[in-house]
Amino acid sequence: MAGVCDTDAVPEHSSQPTAQGPVFGPEPLAPTRFLDRSALVFGDRTALIDGGRSFTYRELRRRCMRLAGALAEAGVRPGDRVSTLVPNTHVALESHFGVAWAGAVLNALNTRLAPGELTWIVNHAGPRVLLCDHSLIDVGEAIVAGTDHPVQLIACGRPDDDYEQWLAAAEPLRLDVDDEWGMLSLNYTSGTTGHPKGVMYSHRGAYLQALAMVAQGGLDAASVFLWTLPMFHCNGWCYPWAVTAAGGVHVALRRVDAAGVWQEIHRRGITHLNAAPTVLTMLAAHASAAPAPSPVHVAVGGAPPSPSLLARLADLNLEVTHLYGLTESYGPAVICDWRPEWGALGPAEQARRKARQGVANIACSPLRVVDADGADVPADGVTPGEVVLRGNVVMLGYYRDPEATAAATVQRPDGAWFRTGDVGVVHPDGYMEVRDRAKDVIISGGENITSIEVEQTLVRHPGVLEAAVVGAPDETWGEVPVAFVVPRPGASPSEAELIEFVQESIARFKAPKRVIFGDLPKTSTGKIQKFVLRGRLRD
Repeated sequence: MAGVCDTDAVPEHSSQPTAQGPVFGPEPLAPTRFLDRSALVFGDRTALIDGGRSFTYRELRRRCMRLAGALAEAGVRPGDRVSTLVPNTHVALESHFGVAWAGAVLNALNTRLAPGELTWIVNHAGPRVLLCDHSLIDVGEAIVAGTDHPVQLIACGRPDDDYEQWLAAAEPLRLDVDDEWGMLSLNYTSGTTGHPKGVMYSHRGAYLQALAMVAQGGLDAASVFLWTLPMFHCNGWCYPWAVTAAGGVHVALRRVDAAGVWQEIHRRGITHLNAAPTVLTMLAAHASAAPAPSPVHVAVGGAPPSPSLLARLADLNLEVTHLYGLTESYGPAVICDWRPEWGALGPAEQARRKARQGVANIACSPLRVVDADGADVPADGVTPGEVVLRGNVVMLGYYRDPEATAAATVQRPDGAWFRTGDVGVVHPDGYMEVRDRAKDVIISGGENITSIEVEQTLVRHPGVLEAAVVGAPDETWGEVPVAFVVPRPGASPSEAELIEFVQESIARFKAPKRVIFGDLPKTSTGKIQKFVLRGRLRD
């Protein structure tokens, strides 16, 4: 990587003619370049509003370059990892540019995880530096105390904290990307096993995904984007780079609550926000809900909104688009691309079509739904198969885990495809609809909860012999975990006791909301039949 220290000028590049390539370019694709352009084109316009602070695009670029310089002075070298434990603040946005400009890899941590879980991730990722919000400093200190290597803890989130002093004293730095397939960020997901897996994103993939979100999310320089989606989730679906590319305004939101969201919508003229289904439910039901002054484009992942919720949101001037994706696909690889002619359909039919996950976004290769032999299922809207993805916006692989990468890969005559583990059907018009989530993953309020992890925690209780955890439908959260437990002979643990035990061991949101005692249905080989348990919850 080449260093650039001018705080204002965008670096110029020269190309020497060769027999193998063009004279003028190509340049490696890197999403951080979007800030270079916006600092030139929209330099005096507001880039970010974070509470009482705001920054222009020119100021934002300078701050990100100083962050890069501060990291380098702290000993961070190209290829090193930098972890962040921050809510949606200016630090979260700045890290999406400054870390890469130091040549490092961003590892944005889920602020909802327990200290022990975060320590495991930090040990696996091996960062040199942890940027930690002041509200989470106790967690940050616990992580650093439990790491197996030295990690420098930097407090951030206040105008007078270590982070601001760090930036003020640093020499600006900006390293160019010379390998677009190099690792840009490292995001951990529970996936379908009990251990987190590090999903590796490339510069190229994030660049193309960001452009897809600009185009299909309807972003432009007039956009005012409210950060209700955590930036630690799939790097905010690549919207930190997408909104910046469009020259829109980022509005940071440290804490998501319905009253605060409605206040920002009416105060700032919000045009876009992304959210889990539970956020939409909260917004629609809140006492302060009132029609937005202008249409708000809302992208939602997870369970499709119900027809009644869609109708309520439409009355509030919130226009919903359903998306589908995973951490492994940079967020939304699939979008319910709305056709203008569908606007003439009745409300019930519109809701039915909006509930479908849709088609691959413009940066992703066309998705497939395949049977057990890897062949495409017929596009009849009935025949189920596994959803598989490939292309520029599918991960590089799992960090330091080739076995998991191989397990998530299916080989077809046209190459390797990523196995999502989700079951879907393809309608005659080519739109995909997910019919069942991966068996062991519960998606609650946009968070992945691995049933195996919760089960392993439950069986550590001295009164538990066996446990199985499945997702139960929930109007607010989409799904919530429910545990089926077989007590040890002579033991009689209570529901409250087991829930509290799990809450004390792992993140509280992963704890079961109900505990049902009794025998577990099993196959002849002793495997628990979770589909039977799900059926019991529906009965």
